[in-house]
Amino acid sequence: MEKLLTLAEVLEKNGMTAYVAENKAEALETVKGILKEGATVACGGSVTLSECGIWDLLKSGSYVFLDRLEEGISAEESERRMREVFFADFYLASSNAVTLGGELYNVDGKGNRVSAMMFGPKKVILVIGKNKIVDNIDAAIERVKTIAAPKNCLRLGIDNYCAKKGHCVSLDEGSSSPFSGCNSPSRICCEHTIIGKQREKGRISVILVNEDLGY
Repeated sequence: MEKLLTLAEVLEKNGMTAYVAENKAEALETVKGILKEGATVACGGSVTLSECGIWDLLKSGSYVFLDRLEEGISAEESERRMREVFFADFYLASSNAVTLGGELYNVDGKGNRVSAMMFGPKKVILVIGKNKIVDNIDAAIERVKTIAAPKNCLRLGIDNYCAKKGHCVSLDEGSSSPFSGCNSPSRICCEHTIIGKQREKGRISVILVNEDLGY
């Protein structure tokens, strides 16, 4: 817990609002305390949010939820909602990694999640388990290539190199570039972002959870 409290102080210095939760239930209550009833909300695909019960919270009827994955909607409607996200009151997601220096490292396939983190929604809430805390950006890159990307490919049923081998092809090819990887059309590691500081102080809230959550 001490590590999380120290990191929370660093995130605050970087212009973000930081919370520390002991467990998933406390993280859920923290999210409830931040959200406003009737607000327009949206979220990125996230195992962490599901594990904490936050996805169910957003679907509870207390908010206007821009659910791009709602069963029965057309691909066109899903795309429309994805673009409406940029006008939402709150956007919720997790992060692929957070460094001890208070940097948020994220990699996307389409870019909708990382772009919403950086600009658009009025407020962003990120729920991050302790397993995603790393020493530095190099460790964050390695975490994505060996943990986050392979596990998410398996979760999404994407049949590419890292799903089969359990790590990025770049590690076998000896490449040191964070951007190198497979040439699969289903590649999920296309947009790489680092959020280090926030000029709009408090726009991003980070909830650090003292449990292992997500990938």
